[in-house]
Amino acid sequence: MSETAPTRERTLSEQTNDASFDDIWDELTWRGLVHVSTDESALKELLSGGPITYYCGFDPTASSLHLGNLVQLLTMRRLQLAGHRPLGLVGGSTGLIGDPRPTAERTLNTKETVAEWVRSLQAQVTRFLSDEGDNAVRLVNNLDWTAPLSAIDFLREIGKHFRVGTMLKKDAVAARLNSDEGISYTEFSYQILQGMDFLELYRQYGCVLQTGGSDQWGNLTSGTELIRKVEGVHVHAIGTPLITNSDGTKFGKSEGNAIWLDPTMTTPYAMYQFWLNADDADVIDRLKVFTFLSRAEIEEYAQKVADEPFKREAQRRLAFEVTSLVHGVAATDAAIAASQALFGQGDLSALDETTLEAALRELPNTTTTEPSSTVAQALVDTGLTSSLGEARRAVAQGGVYVNNAKVEDAEQTIGSDVLPGDMVVLRRGKKTLAGVFVA
Repeated sequence: MSETAPTRERTLSEQTNDASFDDIWDELTWRGLVHVSTDESALKELLSGGPITYYCGFDPTASSLHLGNLVQLLTMRRLQLAGHRPLGLVGGSTGLIGDPRPTAERTLNTKETVAEWVRSLQAQVTRFLSDEGDNAVRLVNNLDWTAPLSAIDFLREIGKHFRVGTMLKKDAVAARLNSDEGISYTEFSYQILQGMDFLELYRQYGCVLQTGGSDQWGNLTSGTELIRKVEGVHVHAIGTPLITNSDGTKFGKSEGNAIWLDPTMTTPYAMYQFWLNADDADVIDRLKVFTFLSRAEIEEYAQKVADEPFKREAQRRLAFEVTSLVHGVAATDAAIAASQALFGQGDLSALDETTLEAALRELPNTTTTEPSSTVAQALVDTGLTSSLGEARRAVAQGGVYVNNAKVEDAEQTIGSDVLPGDMVVLRRGKKTLAGVFVA
């Protein structure tokens, strides 16, 4: 692989599956996207044949999707590239309930809020799946078939096929039953609603495969079992692995450290930095799951990580690929320029205000100060030094910079040299940064 810069365009039409694999099933398994599934040999045969219809559901429990959802979207895209027909379900009804969390009951959102979030998520889903050709993505909303259904009809036609003993054994339900919170009938019924979704999509569109996270396996199999009982047909499910770090910790919405796909919730700069900071032990797996790089390219990056990890080439490629996939190349280039400029490798004044502010807001010691404050005081206020005496010594030693210019006088006012938007980049040494927003 050459050392030229990666392509500057990121469009759906340029995405391809890797032709070095015999079929899409082999590629999915190599990329580590199959943690659990129904019959593997049957799935391999099914996906290697003519086009099938498959679906994945996304519940509007927030106004944006996050990286855990991106795993599903990219899995769906790989199946679409193999010729199969995707259904993107945004759960207008299941979003009103929410699948059971392991520890506590969800807060129920208003119908108006959920409807607004449905529209937001539908727009995000269509950005990652093609709406052209014979296998264009089709958006569906489970509120369309649940809203007209009475409680009596729901219990008679759907509920009668579920056994309480089996439902109690589902991991999410079992975890809640053993917690102090317990579980309400509302959340207990979630698996029935998801099972009904699969049945409805099978009846309407001939859908025979559902994908989702492995933590949803109980809900996925609720659908396969319901279709078997009602229609006498065997359909399939694939559970992708939960994305965890090499130390076993999970990143995702429930952990309070979500990386959102909405740029107003996670800026392109923050997303780029997230991927750039990937651990050496994680980066190759991330390339497999979150990019369309070929097996040959990824294996070359694996060798680079082994031979020259300090160059962090794999991390830079990962950060560029995923950020440009989500936010576009222009926003990614701006994030890269900001990252370089903050550390003295570019022109800070050339950055647009939005990107610069996003970058400074990500610094852990960002603060606000008065324009008459001194550089020494700003060093203390931002936590770059613990005292004014230490601040003055740092300046005297030549290790303090304001907007990448070396500070000669610790009593220099911080507001004497501001960037557009009244912002200042304060740096101590080569790598310790803080942002100052001048009042």
